[in-house]
Amino acid sequence: MSVSDEKVLVVPTSLFQTLGYFQGFNKDVARYFPTLITAENMSFRPRVDAENDPSFKQLIPYMIFSYTNATDGKMFVFQYVRGKGMGEKRLHNKRSVGIGGHISLVDLAEGQTQGNDLYQRGMLRELEEEVDLRSPYTQQCVGLINDDETEVGRVHLGIVHHFRLERPDLTSRETDLIESGFLPIETLLDDLNGFETWSSISLKALFEAS
Repeated sequence: MSVSDEKVLVVPTSLFQTLGYFQGFNKDVARYFPTLITAENMSFRPRVDAENDPSFKQLIPYMIFSYTNATDGKMFVFQYVRGKGMGEKRLHNKRSVGIGGHISLVDLAEGQTQGNDLYQRGMLRELEEEVDLRSPYTQQCVGLINDDETEVGRVHLGIVHHFRLERPDLTSRETDLIESGFLPIETLLDDLNGFETWSSISLKALFEAS
């Protein structure tokens, strides 16, 4: 489906502001997430309109993958570079640790419910489309990202999910998801300026004290 035809999930920016505006990363998932993914707060809008309308926030599952070496306890995080074929042109050639994308109207099949079920279907579709994950894992929603200081951030709200893998068995399915692989968290934290904004925000919030 082309961007011009796609309809994406949005919530009113005013709802986010009512729940408690923040800039950057917020770990208070219980305060925001259940309300944001309530069916009555969700709607679908043409993506071409949503990308330029800051009165709505597009909800974006943002999945981060790590594993810890059992021998020395060292943590590694999956990272990659966005090629020119990936959807958001404003992020091309940026390094990232987040996998994910829009929840689309295609995730709302006939007879299926909205709310959390819709969100989870969209997140798992994005996961299956972008990477081949073969390791057992645990998954937790660990925070939200809001970045009104960038053009992209003003119309998106990131929902961050941390996948903790038993082994580094994760590869890219996307030809434009390049230079991918696991690197030590210390290496990533030493090069935050090389990452897209959401990745930099997430790395600092989740791993800087590790």
